[in-house]
Amino acid sequence: MDEKVDQLQIRLVKLEKIRELGAEPFPYSFQQSHTLIEILEQAEELLENQQNVSIAGRLLAVRGKGKTSFCNIQAQHKRLQIYVRQDAIGESAFEMFNLCDIGDHLGVSGTLMRTKTGELTLRASAIELLSKSIRPLPIPKVQEKDGQRIVFDEVTDKEFRYRQRYVDLILNPHVAEVFRKRALIFQTIRDYLLEQNFLEVETPTLQSVYGGANATPFVTHHKALDQKFFLRISNELFLKRLIAGGFDAVFEFVKDFRNEGIDRTHNPEFSALEFYQAYVDYTQIMRHTENICERCAIAVNGKTEFEYEGQTFDMKAPWPRLTMLEAIETLGGISLETMSDSEVKNLLNQNGWELDGEYNRGLATQLVFEETCEDQLLQPTFITDHPKETSPLCKQNRQNPELIERFEAFINGWEVANAYSELNDPVIQRSLMEEQVERGRGGEKETQPLDEDFLRAMEYGMPPMGGVGFGIDRLVMLLTGQSTIRDVIFFPTMRTEF
Repeated sequence: MDEKVDQLQIRLVKLEKIRELGAEPFPYSFQQSHTLIEILEQAEELLENQQNVSIAGRLLAVRGKGKTSFCNIQAQHKRLQIYVRQDAIGESAFEMFNLCDIGDHLGVSGTLMRTKTGELTLRASAIELLSKSIRPLPIPKVQEKDGQRIVFDEVTDKEFRYRQRYVDLILNPHVAEVFRKRALIFQTIRDYLLEQNFLEVETPTLQSVYGGANATPFVTHHKALDQKFFLRISNELFLKRLIAGGFDAVFEFVKDFRNEGIDRTHNPEFSALEFYQAYVDYTQIMRHTENICERCAIAVNGKTEFEYEGQTFDMKAPWPRLTMLEAIETLGGISLETMSDSEVKNLLNQNGWELDGEYNRGLATQLVFEETCEDQLLQPTFITDHPKETSPLCKQNRQNPELIERFEAFINGWEVANAYSELNDPVIQRSLMEEQVERGRGGEKETQPLDEDFLRAMEYGMPPMGGVGFGIDRLVMLLTGQSTIRDVIFFPTMRTEF
């Protein structure tokens, strides 16, 4: 018989034996006097007054024999040693305890003590089974040798960890800490924006017209309406509708969905932050962006500096700013601004850089930047003033009509934010959206469709504004030292398990 199946059968037999003892292996509740974290924080006081405490947690280790045992229970990814004696908890409860396995949830009451080695321990006076685990955890074996802790069969297989994140969290407390820091980053951003008088809002995930980004959408069908819908690729156009409706500053944390590849920094479902503010341009959004990143670094690491894969980064504002053409010349060594179109085409051909769709100067400029500059943008940097062809939703640059007032924020060679002085002229907006539709007909894969309702909102009058979209997952990766986006998403997208 397969060992796992055999273990499951053994546990099912134990489950029945526990019931025969008159114990309920799946009770409705358990009254705790303290959480395990509170026990650890208040240990000295509780030791001194010998107050009886009750806690609950998962059994993760058992040591001992006969009528006494030591075990460890874990709650909130912290562990506490428990000392169990038959004469303290009673013969029936001790018999039940001996039928417990690694993974079971227990409720324990008693008083605190310290062992001869000084380890904080709960001396049990009562134990209750709260949930019987019938599937064995893949617990690693730990051996102490020459003062070194050696771990055998540690759960390190990434495929297993991502598919069974619940087991990953049980056995690898450091993983849980990453997600606590993720939550802290979200809260830090929310606190900052609320301080700046932004309103948190919600917009549709199912959209009849997708837009706000150049990306391939997921498509679905609504049966009752007999209509095709798209999973949101961006919430930008809905947030702008709210600005048109009279809110001066709005933000939203969202899940966006893009039907594209999966790699180290991309997951088809990902977390984004977008916020928009009336009566400001992209320079004010830059200040918000660098302030948010600075605050998040301090919240997570206690300072603006942090380490990532052997490199030291500093989020302290203000960040340096380079136009895209300056970056190409400074970092790429190419004076693109002085080159003719034929010279630019030759440059692309010589390097094997291929445009999506027909040639145009603006998209060629962006491609040259991506190929020559992005991986050099390690320290936090704003790249400003992109070619007009790169977005139909952005205002012209005030000095050069061939450019737009757009910035991208880069850290570690990754784009972590994208922002505009938002276009609010409905006539120009319609023309640019129609141009995108034509480019899509010309073979360009990722263009935005015409959104008549968004244009109608703009035609009623939309104030000038600045706005930004953040890739939150990448920011979390950087600040928690994780090498792939899957390590900062609880349940990353995976191929179906067969």
